[in-house]
Amino acid sequence: MRSKLFVPGSRPELFAKAMAGEADGLSFDLEDAVDESMKDEARRELAKFLRTLAPGHGKVIIVRVNGLATPHFAADIEAVAGAGVDLVNLPMIESPDDVRECAEAIERAEREAGVGPIGILANIETPRAFRLAAEIASASPRVKGLQAGWGDLIEPLDIDRYNAPMIESLLLHIRIAAGEGGVWAYDGAYANFKDPEGYKREAEAARRLGYLGKSCIHPSQVALANAAFRPSDAEIAHSLRVVEAAREAAAKGIGAFTVNGRMVDAPFVRRAEAVLALAEKLRLIAPDERTVQ
Repeated sequence: MRSKLFVPGSRPELFAKAMAGEADGLSFDLEDAVDESMKDEARRELAKFLRTLAPGHGKVIIVRVNGLATPHFAADIEAVAGAGVDLVNLPMIESPDDVRECAEAIERAEREAGVGPIGILANIETPRAFRLAAEIASASPRVKGLQAGWGDLIEPLDIDRYNAPMIESLLLHIRIAAGEGGVWAYDGAYANFKDPEGYKREAEAARRLGYLGKSCIHPSQVALANAAFRPSDAEIAHSLRVVEAAREAAAKGIGAFTVNGRMVDAPFVRRAEAVLALAEKLRLIAPDERTVQ
């Protein structure tokens, strides 16, 4: 999921258009993008649309629900369970207990709807969540990833949002926490959609830190995210050499070896295989090119 486009839940006229776009994932937003007076209608319209989706549409479907402390959370979960949703994006988390409460609500809704399982994309967007990020990542098997939430995390602290070294330090902390929990990390939004170069720089930095992809608040950002998180030709070529060398080393009973002057062992082989899996998914290589005998 290189790119994830936010789609306001109160704008049903945009739903089908977003599905036809190039974003790998769509995050239908019932939280910040929807005025309080429109919450019920947005929830109803989104649930109706999601139930029309045919299998095999190729998108990762995410719904950002309203927070646990709001009167809308339970109704949001009930409405979207069983509607072809892959992930619930839980905002304003303060503790692992919040994640577990969300997981229990999803489980109840799944039982009633006779479907499942739906994962959780946990937002790290409060100072306390940032401090407890590793515990949040490990709070439930339903947690599939952590997502940085820049606006809520740093704006109230009067921190410069566009200070790149600061953003990268926060990204690294969240990525390591996600690694401890065995889940992926996802970069947050870049609000200035008229600054494509800034978005590109931030996306490329996130990729270097091992992030899966970056959020998009405007369709113009989708192509930038897709390009930033696409394996380069050089990475693909190196990964193919690593996998081939690993095959030859395994046949000889060798655990560590070199490729292009670099030491390679099991973690590097796993990374190469992941690069090639993404390249195959994007049809940049044929399936048999990454097969390890």
